[in-house]
Amino acid sequence: MTVELICVGTELLLGNIVNTNAAFLAEKCAQLGLSMYYQSVVGDNPGRLEGLLREAVGRSDVVLLSGGLGPTEDDLTKETAAKVMGKPLVEDARARAEIERTLAKLGRDITENNWKQALVPEGCKVLYNPNGTAPGILMEEEGTCVILLPGPPNELIPMFEDQVAPYLEKKQPQAIRSKMVKLCGIGESAAETRILDLIDAQKNPTIAPYAKTGEVHLRITARAEEESRAYEMIRPVEEELRRRFGDLAYTDDPNVTLEQAVVEMLKAHGLTVATAESCTGGLLAGRLVNVPGVSDCFKEGYVTYSNQAKEKLLGVSAESLKEHGAVSPQVAEEMAVGGAKAAGADACVAVTGIAGPDGGTAEKPVGLVYLSCFCKGKVLTVKKQYTGNRGKVREYAVASALTLLRKAILEYGRRTDVEW
Repeated sequence: MTVELICVGTELLLGNIVNTNAAFLAEKCAQLGLSMYYQSVVGDNPGRLEGLLREAVGRSDVVLLSGGLGPTEDDLTKETAAKVMGKPLVEDARARAEIERTLAKLGRDITENNWKQALVPEGCKVLYNPNGTAPGILMEEEGTCVILLPGPPNELIPMFEDQVAPYLEKKQPQAIRSKMVKLCGIGESAAETRILDLIDAQKNPTIAPYAKTGEVHLRITARAEEESRAYEMIRPVEEELRRRFGDLAYTDDPNVTLEQAVVEMLKAHGLTVATAESCTGGLLAGRLVNVPGVSDCFKEGYVTYSNQAKEKLLGVSAESLKEHGAVSPQVAEEMAVGGAKAAGADACVAVTGIAGPDGGTAEKPVGLVYLSCFCKGKVLTVKKQYTGNRGKVREYAVASALTLLRKAILEYGRRTDVEW
C-alpha cells in the first residue's frame, strides 16, 4: 500500500514550530511496510488544501492529514476532507460529551465554537481522543482511506499508535516486521562500508542505515505471509550484523537510548559514575539523569567551565592548565581522575573543548574536543574534531562521552584490584 502525508498549518510554513509529526508518522508508516512517496505541508487555506487532497486521493491508497481540527475558523481540515470525500457533517453525540467532560475537567468555559469539533463526516469511523478535544476521523471510499489526526503531538502520537496503526496493519496483505541494531562509536560511512556486500545483495530482508547524532541505526525489515516467518528471516541478518560490529552494537531495542544502555551496563557491573564537564555545561549529566533508576549509579556531576573551577573542584593542576591549556588531553585526563576521586566514584567521564563560534585558533580550532574516562584505575582519552554550530558540537561531544564511558566499562569495568 502507498501512503501520503499532508501536514496542515500556516505555522509550519512560517517555521514557527518544528514539524515533528512528519518525522514520527513517516517512521511509523515505514515500520508498517507502507510506501510513502509524497509528503506535503499546506497552510490554513481551504482552496489549496482541497486541491492537494484531491491530488493525494487520486494517487495514494492512504492519505494521512495532521492538524487543522481545532475549534477556530481557520481549522478547516475536517470540513475540506468531508467535501472532497462527498460526506456531510453530522454531530457525534459521544464526541460532544467527551468535549464537554474534558473542558469541565480543565476548568475551562465552553464556547459555541467548541461544538464544531463534535461534527464528523457522516458514516466515518471516529477516533476518540482521550488527550484532547479534537477527535480523529477515518473515512474510506472506493479503496481510498483518508485519516485525519489532531496536530498536537501528545494527541497525535497515542491516537496513531492505539487506533490507526492497528487498522493499517490489518489492511496489509503481508506481515512486515523490523528489527533495529543500534551502533555507537562508528560513523555512517564506515558502518555502511562494513555491510556494503549485504546491502548490494539484499532483497528480503532489507537493511537500511540511519545516521543519528553520534550513532548509526541499522533497520532490518522482512516481509512474509506470517509474523513469525518475518522474524525468522530477520534473525540470521541480525546475527551477522552483530558479528561484524561486535561491541559497537549496543542494543536491538528501538526504544532503548544510548544513555539507557550505558546506565544498565553500569548497574550490571555494580559501578558508580560521575561527570566532569566544561564545554557541554551539564548536558552529559542531563542525558544520564533522563534515565529512570540512574540514582543507583550516578553520584555527582561537575560543571567546571572556568579554569578556577577545574582546579578547585577537580584538582586539575595550575601547571597543566598553563602549559597545555584547558582544551588538552592532559587536562581532560586530570578532570576525569579528579572527578572520580572527588565523588568517590568508580568511573568519571570528562569533556573539555571549544564549542564556538569564537575561541578557536589555528592550533585549536572550533569543534576541537578532548574526552577522557577514568574507570577502575585506568584512563581512556580521545580527541575529536566536530563541525557544525555550537549546539551540534556539544551534542556530538555528549554522544561521544557516552560511547567512551561504555567502552571503558567494557574494558575495565570488572577490575577488582583498584580501590580509592
